[in-house]
Amino acid sequence: VPMQAGTYDFKVGDKAIYPKQGVTEVVSIEQRKIGSTTMEFYVLRPLDAKNNDRIRVAVGQAKKVGLRPPISESDIQEIFSLLEEQPVVFDNQTWNRRYRGFMDKIKTGSVFDVAEVMRDLYRLQVEKSLSFGEKKMLETARNLVVKEIAVARSRSEESTQAEIEQIFEKN
Repeated sequence: VPMQAGTYDFKVGDKAIYPKQGVTEVVSIEQRKIGSTTMEFYVLRPLDAKNNDRIRVAVGQAKKVGLRPPISESDIQEIFSLLEEQPVVFDNQTWNRRYRGFMDKIKTGSVFDVAEVMRDLYRLQVEKSLSFGEKKMLETARNLVVKEIAVARSRSEESTQAEIEQIFEKN
């Protein structure tokens, strides 16, 4: 089903994926007057928010900022096969250049890009020890991917994580 031109219709209680933050829940939809215009905002609570963090996204801008529904089962299968692929070899890249490339991919908000970062770093750590920054990035990527798949399938993060670990152990 193609989405409405340029917008997703989120309701309170829906899960929505926000780039770099991962899974959020729509806690309310509020109207705010800005100048003479009344605008609608989604109020999002990141799932792993330890405090009362809220993200406000103008309903009209939601798609532009990358807010989207969790991925489908066929997307999940695609991610799993992406994780099984052998990544390109990085030997000739300097650490910081590789790091920037990974960072850019995570910023896209695409779970496929994030999954690639996870795979590449996971494979890289087998060959050499990762820098502190790369370890943190692997952690971030893994969290984003695991949380989204877990929410999309209504499964626990633990079982999702285990399923992903198995893919890496197989090859």
